[in-house]
Amino acid sequence: MKTPKFWNSNNIISWLLLPFSLCYYYGFCVRKYLAKPEKLSVPIICIGNLTAGGAGKTPVALAIGEMLREKGINGFYISRGYGGSQKEPLLVDVKIHDAKLVGDEPLLLAQVLPTIVGNNRAKTAKFAEQNGAEIIIMDDGFQNPTIHKDLSIIVVDRRLSFGNEKLLPAGPLREPVRAGLKRADAIVLVNPATFMPTHLPRNVPVFIARTEAKKSMLTLDGKKIIAFCGIANPNKFYTMLANCGAEIFAEKSFADHHNYTNSDIENLREIARKEQAILVTTSKDATRLPVDSKSEIIVAEMELLFENKEKLEELIDGVIKKYTA
Repeated sequence: MKTPKFWNSNNIISWLLLPFSLCYYYGFCVRKYLAKPEKLSVPIICIGNLTAGGAGKTPVALAIGEMLREKGINGFYISRGYGGSQKEPLLVDVKIHDAKLVGDEPLLLAQVLPTIVGNNRAKTAKFAEQNGAEIIIMDDGFQNPTIHKDLSIIVVDRRLSFGNEKLLPAGPLREPVRAGLKRADAIVLVNPATFMPTHLPRNVPVFIARTEAKKSMLTLDGKKIIAFCGIANPNKFYTMLANCGAEIFAEKSFADHHNYTNSDIENLREIARKEQAILVTTSKDATRLPVDSKSEIIVAEMELLFENKEKLEELIDGVIKKYTA
């Protein structure tokens, strides 16, 4: 689905949906109260957010995975594999698995560290532990109460903030802002040029990060392109391309996690041929393209850069030492 526009403001639709938000929150509280979080023998870092989609969890998870790999630590990712059909824990193999089976984000994560998908996070975490994980990174799952987290990092994109600050389905929130941030061990503000949350709790470290196109994307400077994607917040992608100097002739936004058909690609090809333009998409979308179309579409890659990376590494090292001391 695409992010509803009414999530960004207080309006009649959001007010009418408030009774359903109360039901949602009641269910959330009951589940949290009844759950008995399971603690593993290895540390678990959870990368989560307070809103439904698009805050930048996966780029943060990828960046932390790179940190662990550079240190020679045997880290594993676990993911629910949203959009995929796999239920039981499975070690993702990018050579044989596709997004329909394991989801698109796990295919990106598996390029950095071993990645386990499954719809039960406690089971997938145990599976990773049994397969030699020294530390586990959860991509999403902050609201899941079934597993103990040693470090919970909340990601906030300043361009999105918290919308109208109402709970699902009246707004984008998975839980109230103040309550969620109070449970956080750290907060990552992505692209915080003009936005700073007013609810930040005291004594919780805040890390600043920004997304940038990789240097290889500078080849798009002055090129006429057709940009398309199926992500929660496509404007972030289009802005990045514009910042690379690309001449965007057309923008085509599909639903988040959209599985592209041959018909979708042929329609895009037709526009590109007619306008003598280049087709460009995101790395996440590339995992959902038909195999025979990948060679003709440019994948725009981006990276997440931390302003205070050393402090984040110190925080993670502290979590690891608790299990190795």
